[in-house]
Amino acid sequence: MSDAASGAQPEQQSSLAYGWLTVGLLTIAYIFSFIDRYVLGLLIEPIKADLGLTDTQIGLLLGPAFAIFYATMGLPLGWLADRKNRVKIVAVGIAVWSIATAASGLARNFTHLFIARMSIGVGEATLSPCAMSIISDSFPPERRSRPIAVYTMALSVGAGFASLLGAGVLTWAKSGGSITLPGVGELAPWQATFFIVGLPGLILSVLFFLLREPLRLGGPSATGGSLPDMLKHVAARWRMYGGFVSVFCFMTIVAYSQSWGAALFERTWGWEASYYASINGVLLIICGPAAVLSAGWLCDHWIAQGKRDAAMKIALFGVFATVLTGALFPLMPTAPLAMGVFVLNNMGIGMTSAMGVTALLRIAPGPIKAQTVALYYMFISMAGLFLGPTAVALLNDYVFGVEGIRYSMAVIPIIFGFPVLLGLRGILGSYDQGITEHEGLT
Repeated sequence: MSDAASGAQPEQQSSLAYGWLTVGLLTIAYIFSFIDRYVLGLLIEPIKADLGLTDTQIGLLLGPAFAIFYATMGLPLGWLADRKNRVKIVAVGIAVWSIATAASGLARNFTHLFIARMSIGVGEATLSPCAMSIISDSFPPERRSRPIAVYTMALSVGAGFASLLGAGVLTWAKSGGSITLPGVGELAPWQATFFIVGLPGLILSVLFFLLREPLRLGGPSATGGSLPDMLKHVAARWRMYGGFVSVFCFMTIVAYSQSWGAALFERTWGWEASYYASINGVLLIICGPAAVLSAGWLCDHWIAQGKRDAAMKIALFGVFATVLTGALFPLMPTAPLAMGVFVLNNMGIGMTSAMGVTALLRIAPGPIKAQTVALYYMFISMAGLFLGPTAVALLNDYVFGVEGIRYSMAVIPIIFGFPVLLGLRGILGSYDQGITEHEGLT
């Protein structure tokens, strides 16, 4: 072995180690972001009682208020990420959403909370486009699936921690607990929760300011393509990208429809919200990462065997599992059985979610990588946030009735998943063509 080769190996190992350090911090940031996003759904009743809000106003806070900027700001931020220092963009974003989360605890009316939720959306919109671009440039293609899977598992871990935290707050609220802050006064439990989950993010923001920006593939002088370039690229391949994004829009629609999970278990089987949150939180933390990491390992293994469409095939298997278990779990005769099938449903969602960006990076050109990821997140976020919770509500109000929520939730995976399964062959075929084109350009 030459001296050059022997020197390159430790340098490569050092680079991979730093890449994993970066992935670890990005994953923690994603967990924080999901806790800040998710915790509102577990505090609905005390917020309604204190601020006098209606269900409609709560619905606007859960979905559109957050989605307005979270979905749309990702595109210009993706353009920025293709040109500027990505870790510093993430650092600023963490600071913005952390401050906005804490400020939610000071809200005195609907307008205050709406502005805070929009601000959280702006901050969180910086994360995933930058994170996926950073991870892509920190690992070679054959080692990329597992770090992306580690990052993606933050969805289930973050939801699990938020669920457990919400359960604790609900229990604490019943016991009459309170916190007093200097200059602010006594905080209700729901207000204290926003401070508790928001302020630690500022420490994480400082750590990101200290991180090193990874070298972009193509060299340090590589520059990103323009937004029109990205839109022309996607529009010219609308069949491929349309079929691709339909898979992951289905996943987010089902995932966000589960914001009705506590109501389902309470109305159908009599579980209190705090009990549901405790059980669901523990199971999410245990089973969610297992599904995501297994999918990442399997994807890397299949790619090493020459199966270049491995990520899309695993994602489509997750869709099949999600449709089947999503239609079944609300119809189970007992709550324990329902929770067991619900866990399998979340694992199917996790498998599909873990493969989204891994699959996308196989067909997205390097100069417009972050912008393409941002467009992907915009579509799946808008589909999930606007259609998921709303579809369940409409079916409750106009088809099955409030007490028939189990049927509303059971038909959602069928309505949105059946068209994806029907188009499975076409989706895989156009995706394979996209990989061939991408490999011809690199």
